[in-house]
Amino acid sequence: MDLVLVDKTDSLSKEQLEMVSSIIDFAAKNEEIKLPENTEMSVTFVNDEEIHQINKEHRQKDRPTDVISFALEEEDLSGFDFDLEELGLPRNIGDLFISVDRTKDQAAEFNHSFDRELGFLTIHGFLHLNGYDHMTPEDEKEMFDLQRKILNDYGLER
Repeated sequence: MDLVLVDKTDSLSKEQLEMVSSIIDFAAKNEEIKLPENTEMSVTFVNDEEIHQINKEHRQKDRPTDVISFALEEEDLSGFDFDLEELGLPRNIGDLFISVDRTKDQAAEFNHSFDRELGFLTIHGFLHLNGYDHMTPEDEKEMFDLQRKILNDYGLER
């Protein structure tokens, strides 16, 4: 996985950034996902003010949020006559923005560690980049079950 991590808040430790990288690599190998090694994505850590602006501009929601996903592969590419992996080209699945402020607040609200909440938001956004959603009860169950399994298997249980 070619992963770019940007901490615009300068508040995350080296260990926390390594955990984010590690949990994404772990999830990318999950039986349900199985991403090619040369898959690319980015995660940018921001404050509430910046994620509020992103949320307002791109989702028309005038408030901060915890994680925003910008998937680059929302279209079905199965009808094309090429395969990125066969051509040796990287697959870029998109970008995540995570609010460190929301992460802190939600960790306190749900009475678990900052690292657990950071892992949760990372996997939640990662699954969105991989086509999972929670718009219907069935989709929500599928996404949240997989999210819980990845977090538990990785060792970030509630």
